[in-house]
Amino acid sequence: MARRDVARRDVARGDIARRRDIARGDLARRGVRLHHPVTPWLLLLPGLAVLAAFSLFPFLTTVRDAFTDARTLVPGHWVGLRNFRDMLRDEQFWVALRNSALYVVLVVPFTVLLPLLLALLVHKRLPGMGFFRAAFYTPVVASVVAVALIWSWMLDDRGLVNGILKALGAGPVSFLGDSWLLLFSAMALTVWKGLGYYMVIYLAALANVPRELHEAAAVDGAGPLRRFASVTVPAVRSTMVLVGALSSVSACKVFSEVFLLAGPTGGPAGEDTTLVMLVQRTGTGLDGRVGYASALSLVVFVIALLLMLLVLRAGRGGNAADREGHR
Repeated sequence: MARRDVARRDVARGDIARRRDIARGDLARRGVRLHHPVTPWLLLLPGLAVLAAFSLFPFLTTVRDAFTDARTLVPGHWVGLRNFRDMLRDEQFWVALRNSALYVVLVVPFTVLLPLLLALLVHKRLPGMGFFRAAFYTPVVASVVAVALIWSWMLDDRGLVNGILKALGAGPVSFLGDSWLLLFSAMALTVWKGLGYYMVIYLAALANVPRELHEAAAVDGAGPLRRFASVTVPAVRSTMVLVGALSSVSACKVFSEVFLLAGPTGGPAGEDTTLVMLVQRTGTGLDGRVGYASALSLVVFVIALLLMLLVLRAGRGGNAADREGHR
């Protein structure tokens, strides 16, 4: 029986090889060369065209406008670095820069560690884990507008959170009326909404961690915390660096969460404005300062790029230190 199966597989492989040779012969007779150096570029051409139209061209236009005094309906004239000098004298810019920096410093650590812990919980092969994975991922696919409206209702002076605080004997807290509490609430919303997305990334990394490593550590007497620190973290370090880079860029250009909770004015006296909110407020409208908004966008791009490079470099240094330690 085994010999028959082997013979059938050999016949099938011979059939496939014969058909492939026939197809290649037909293409050769038609003058089609699959291994021509230009062929890969021809296949990439549609994607490159879309990238150029919707990413590269707008970016180059933004760089050009950053050095002009362009407005929404008025073509700009070259003004050199004037927009950047105005930026340094703009108090609202420093407020937005402070808020965006706080967002990065406070949000990124949570979006790196909490999804990892969540992935460790649902990584176990137990009944019902599929349901919990889907439940934790649901906020990712939910509309940010709907989610922000629900959070606004929960954090309102007469909302669910203040109702619970009142039942516990505490006074009401103005989460949406105080600028700092509003900013921290937006940060909590950002972390909560991104948990499922980064959890999936960690699950893919945990699937590649050999179970023998955990078993060997358990035999050596390592407890759960020790196994987490000595086995899990080194095994997913590169994934943690990736999540750190992605969340840093995302936190630097945060817009929707703060805009929907604080409103277009950026909260009380504009104290919760972020950099991207300032870009939107400055560059839109019939008399929008497109040149100044483009300069702001360029600054946001440079900051996000530097953050990503810094995180990647720090991760590379950590991996090198681990390799030296193993030696």
